Amino acid sequence: MMTTGPVPATHAQEADAIHVVTYIEVQPPAKSDAAELLHAFRETARRDEGNLRFDVVESSARPGQFVILASWKDQKALDAHAAAAHTKEFRDKIHAWRNSPIDDRIHTGLSLGAGEEGHVARPLYVVTHVDVPPPFKDECVAMLKKLADDSRKDEGNLRYDVVQQMNRPNHFTVIEMWKSRKAFDAHGMSTHVRDFRDKLAPMSGALYDERLYRVLS
Repeated sequence: MMTTGPVPATHAQEADAIHVVTYIEVQPPAKSDAAELLHAFRETARRDEGNLRFDVVESSARPGQFVILASWKDQKALDAHAAAAHTKEFRDKIHAWRNSPIDDRIHTGLSLGAGEEGHVARPLYVVTHVDVPPPFKDECVAMLKKLADDSRKDEGNLRYDVVQQMNRPNHFTVIEMWKSRKAFDAHGMSTHVRDFRDKLAPMSGALYDERLYRVLS
């Protein structure tokens, strides 16, 4: 399985960029049909004006669970995409197979990596939701920025981005891409990851929700 040309991370760093993480869960028997529909939607959405990247990943453990990782130049570009006929058609079709409502989370960039990701066979994606009570927001922001800076230096890291929800700024999404599971496992044993989790645990508003995905072929 090869990546299908993710956009370099530098293109997603424009000042007004909007980052959308969309969780989709369909009934397991509909997994193949949903994957085919998501593949076609991805290719069309990447041609929309103002799109900076549009990746689709599927759960490594749970059939029928997908995540869309998209970045848009600005709110105007996102609004135009949302109003497009192909977006409405996609949502109408996926609705019939859903196990739960589509969950769109709109973010601004908090800490975004730079540089070319390149093409890697079978990259591992990791998407993690982090939230803390509002009084701990600023402390968590500083911790996440440090974690991102340190993690980008880990061997095998291809992408490490942290984005912050617009409507709930004490909620964050961490988006990682690794050359292999071995690289990710080594990262998880690093001192900076363990230190981050030790500090986060007392202030966390929910379980550390870390999920593994593979690129939708």
